[in-house]
Amino acid sequence: MHVYLRFTFLNLAFLITLSSCETKPGNIISSPDETWTKISPFFSPPSKFENNFGHYRSPLLFYDGTPVENDDDWKKRRKEILDRWHGLMGEWPALIKNQEVKVLETLQREDFIQKRIQFMWTPLEQTEGYMLIPEGEGKRPAVVVVYYEPETAIGLGKPHRDFAYQLTKLGFVTLSIGTSQATKDKTYALYYPDLENAQVQPLSMLACAAANAWRVLADQPEVDSARIGITGHSFGGKWAMFASCLFDRYACATWSDPGIVFDESRPDINYWEPWYLGYHPPPWRPRGIITEDNPARGLYPELIAGGYDLHELHALMAPRPFLVSGGSEDPPTRWTALNHTIAVNNLLGYENRVAMTNRAAHTPNTESNERMYMFFEYFLKEGGEYIK
Repeated sequence: MHVYLRFTFLNLAFLITLSSCETKPGNIISSPDETWTKISPFFSPPSKFENNFGHYRSPLLFYDGTPVENDDDWKKRRKEILDRWHGLMGEWPALIKNQEVKVLETLQREDFIQKRIQFMWTPLEQTEGYMLIPEGEGKRPAVVVVYYEPETAIGLGKPHRDFAYQLTKLGFVTLSIGTSQATKDKTYALYYPDLENAQVQPLSMLACAAANAWRVLADQPEVDSARIGITGHSFGGKWAMFASCLFDRYACATWSDPGIVFDESRPDINYWEPWYLGYHPPPWRPRGIITEDNPARGLYPELIAGGYDLHELHALMAPRPFLVSGGSEDPPTRWTALNHTIAVNNLLGYENRVAMTNRAAHTPNTESNERMYMFFEYFLKEGGEYIK
């Protein structure tokens, strides 16, 4: 079981006050039409990227080159993509049903209840996280927030990363989870069954853990299981992306600057590392970019040699909506990858399912976060009618 950093009462009070001043979530609550007016521009690529599909292999072609021509074809192609990637990354263990959630601590914070909980996120390992439940009656939409550790998202960490806190203030039930800072390998990943003999690529195993976290939220009496989203920043963005793409019970998702495609020119888009998609038994390659003297190992070079890229996983979202909150790692040029999922949605008869916002820096800010929150407001509120 992971052991998490605990804060003193004075630090807790100070940080709660700081978090409360981050943004004013009440300012973005509006009618669905008003919300759509604000976010709709982000569902269209800039004109210079419109219908530009870059060098990526089309998801609308089966691996043998046969074109996908209708809904039935897409169902088969979607299964082909999912089966191929699970086959490459390693099959997940069975997802956990009938979760026994242990409440370790309950705290009244402002106008919501904060519960520190414990549950199984793999068949072999427990984790701790925080569930935030706003006041009110009836079933509500919910969001899982993933990051290095669970305290940051509830307002006890760096500014502009308090996604769970802000979404709870908007009326969402949230569950904040994260890997432990106390792990001896300092990689924040999950290795199943263990570090020396992982049978699933660690990033895929994080997605499996998030699927189990979905079940924890879905079983809560305050939650509408049809309206659960997921979000995360940076490492959490990678995690949220893989979880939402590989597990279709997530109704929608936002990914904050994870690096949505392979890009070996960017050291922070480091999917080749052994704690993401380049797992190999220790001792590990030295951390850093790929060089002749320090090549990638494990699955990652096989993916590159096979012409695979993450746009195939994006396509698994269709027709579920997602937003890329892009920063330094995901500039507007990423539309060339996103256009492929737009094409899938067009085939299925859906519009306005793929969005991207952009900022210069990797770090999220008030504006980029408010756009993410409005995305969830639009697609998960009002009975979820916009995602049906």
